[in-house]
Formats: sequence, structure tokens, C-alpha cells
Amino acid sequence: MRRLILALAAGLVFGLGLTVSSMINPAKVLAFLDVAGDWDASLALVMAAAVPMAWSGFALARRRATPLAASVFQPPTARAIDRRLVVGAILFGAGWGLVGYCPGPALAALGVAVADPEGTDLTGAPLFVLAMLVGMAVVALIDRRVSLRFPSTGSSGARRG
Repeated sequence: MRRLILALAAGLVFGLGLTVSSMINPAKVLAFLDVAGDWDASLALVMAAAVPMAWSGFALARRRATPLAASVFQPPTARAIDRRLVVGAILFGAGWGLVGYCPGPALAALGVAVADPEGTDLTGAPLFVLAMLVGMAVVALIDRRVSLRFPSTGSSGARRG
């Protein structure tokens, strides 16, 4: 239960930060990406503020023997830049650049899409989230089919083929 409460609190703080900084507004994000036009540097400022906050969190975590909501730390083990990572990064960047949403801001925008006092057009958020969920389901189906055809070899998770 503690783990769920901490996850909820972290998600609420993250969503609130995205909302307060207007990063749920796709027009603001697209203006940041438009370096040749009417460029809006506010996203860079949000990132500049987020990096020291993340660094502080990692520094505090290094001082702890165990995490707050688990028995052991489980740092990522993958180090390879493989096709799956590159394709995912390309799809993420293309989606972000085309519509101004990525998963976090789109989910946060769902909460204010109906009652935004500034009149920001956030009506694309539900469609984006729906498309994202469909894409995740398609990838899960493909993964399952591939893993049935090419079972993993040992603990590395690499597929034969």
C-alpha cells in the first residue's frame, strides 16, 4: 500500500508541475521545437529546473541503504542501443514534434482538458492517449508473437533469429 501511495503522490506532483509550467499545452511545446520561427524558450527553462531536482533525488537515493517502497534498489541493467530503443525514440520524437504531446503531459492534460480556465485547446489529449494505448497494445502483441517464435536465450533477454 505504501508503494501505491508514493507512486500516486509522485504522479500528482509530476502532473501538477507539468500543468503549472504549461507543458501540457501542445502549442507551447511546438513553439519550443520551432527554433526557426517564433521560438519559446520556456520548455528549456523547465528542463533546466528539472535537472537539478532529479540530480538531488538521485543523490539522496545514493545515501539510502534501501528504497522507500521496495526491498532493494533495481537500477536499469540494459546498456545496449538496439533497434527497439532507436525505433521507440524515433516514434516518441515524431509524435512529440507532430502534435506537441508526449505521454506524461498528455495524461496530465486529460485532467484539465474539460475545465481549462485559460481556454487552451487541450481537446487533442484524449485522442493522443487513445492512440498511445492502441500503440502500446500493438507492441505488446508483436512482442508476444516474437517471444513465442524466438524464446529468449538465458538471462540476457536477447532473442535468437
